[in-house]
Amino acid sequence: MPTRFVIIGAGAAGMAAATTLRSLDSTAEIVVLTDDSYGYYSRPGLAYYLTGEIPERQLFPFSPHELRDMNITLHQGRALAIDPVAHEIALEAGELLSYDRLLLATGSLAAPAELPGAGLEGVVKLDNLEDARRIIAGAQRARAAVVVGGGITALEIAEGLRHRCRNTHYLLRGERYWSNVLDETESAIVEGRLTAEGIRLHRRTELASIEGRDGHVTAVVTKTGERIECGLVAVAIGVQPRVELARSAGLVVDRGVLVDEYFRTSQREVFAAGDVAQVRDPLTGRTVLDTLWSAALDQGRAAASNMAGSATPYIKPPALNVTRLAGLTTTLIGAVGRGRDADLVAIARGDSETWRGTGALTSAISVEDVSEVNRVRMLVGERTLVGAVVMGDQSLSRPLEELVARQVDVSDIRAALLAPGADISGIIGRFWRQWRQHVASQTG
Repeated sequence: MPTRFVIIGAGAAGMAAATTLRSLDSTAEIVVLTDDSYGYYSRPGLAYYLTGEIPERQLFPFSPHELRDMNITLHQGRALAIDPVAHEIALEAGELLSYDRLLLATGSLAAPAELPGAGLEGVVKLDNLEDARRIIAGAQRARAAVVVGGGITALEIAEGLRHRCRNTHYLLRGERYWSNVLDETESAIVEGRLTAEGIRLHRRTELASIEGRDGHVTAVVTKTGERIECGLVAVAIGVQPRVELARSAGLVVDRGVLVDEYFRTSQREVFAAGDVAQVRDPLTGRTVLDTLWSAALDQGRAAASNMAGSATPYIKPPALNVTRLAGLTTTLIGAVGRGRDADLVAIARGDSETWRGTGALTSAISVEDVSEVNRVRMLVGERTLVGAVVMGDQSLSRPLEELVARQVDVSDIRAALLAPGADISGIIGRFWRQWRQHVASQTG
């Protein structure tokens, strides 16, 4: 009988796993179970959908007939429980779905706001397409909107609302934006661009309650007593992995579902990948969470390969995200920050725990190259680069990504990089080209 692979979750990790499994096994039965009525679409694309830069149809990479051509079954439904012994999944509709091997790619959900008025109509989050539609509809009715939180999602919502709503307020509990990942200069660049767009920033401002009338939002009140009238409140204070199914099935769960280097959970025929999986970071030896689209794709493919029997250990690469912050293309590579962000109660979507708090940062030195809004910041260790942020001009993104990922010895240029007024772009560019030529000569 053909192997039946069941994947719970139709996000990046789940669909990457499904297409990989099909490429490895032409006869297998592949079922993707999702409780999202829209199926598979681009979560990063929601930011561009909110601002009106792309239509909704461009969010969908696969048409229904393309999935049928790959012989992948997309099953709409909600999983209530997993029986790892019987290899069965109990669905909300009352049916049982059996599997030979199971992948949990359940992703993460926005952490809820725990304050008076959080349940009012007009309090929104951004987990999925339905949420994006709700934000767009609410913005068309609201004369003013308030955004609370940190990280990429809060920024996406703020910019989307500013495009559709005249008055947009962005509340920051701390001194600056995304303080545990960006440095002061980077935060200032982002904040300056937001202000120029017409978004009103409120620093050192904490929400106390949300007021309403007839069940709908009418205003927010801060802890200093300031009242801001609004018809929409967007909350983006972090995300939490969806571990409920795994926990109820008796799998070992920490912040996420713990997996080994093959993406196996504590049950041999059950795997996990993406936002929900807690994966070992070889740099620190710790198990960490990533909420990155690119990481979810990589993990989904690697998990599928192991589900199909390859037994190939996964070595987690340095965290990488290419995103847009206040209209500015920004690449985040490796360990670039530290500490905790006052605006977040959990890891942000588009974030990685490996970006901060690593042992490598204790001895790393930050060097920067700034030209107007173009900026390069690198964390230089004793022998290697441990992380980098590239804002604006992206010509150094690929060189820095390769040098960090391959842990290339930069001892020969370390002193030059640390010298006052160093031409960082020139030094890195020349070194990277020479390194690539050396690698080519060794492998040729």
